[in-house]
Amino acid sequence: MDMEHFRLQLLIEQKETIGALQQAQQSAAPVELDQSSVGRVSRIDALQQQALAQGLLERLTIRKRKVEAALARLDSGTYGLCCACHGNLEPERLNADPAVVFCQECAAARQ
Repeated sequence: MDMEHFRLQLLIEQKETIGALQQAQQSAAPVELDQSSVGRVSRIDALQQQALAQGLLERLTIRKRKVEAALARLDSGTYGLCCACHGNLEPERLNADPAVVFCQECAAARQ
């Protein structure tokens, strides 16, 4: 398995995730609307957009942590091993998601 290929993929994803996090943080900022000049529907829409951005922010934060954990496993020499059974992860799974932590069998058992 070409670990440098996966390291490069993870570093690219980490950079993209950090950029997306910065954008999501701006969108998830508290909504401040002047109630005298903005209608009720506009306020509701702004609050709904803020809630969507907060959900995205949470998902991106989790993804960033997963990518950082995968990079740590690369550094420690445990990358490519299932965190449950310690068997080798399937190359197809790593290619689909380089931050995956469970082999197909252990992932199915956890569901």
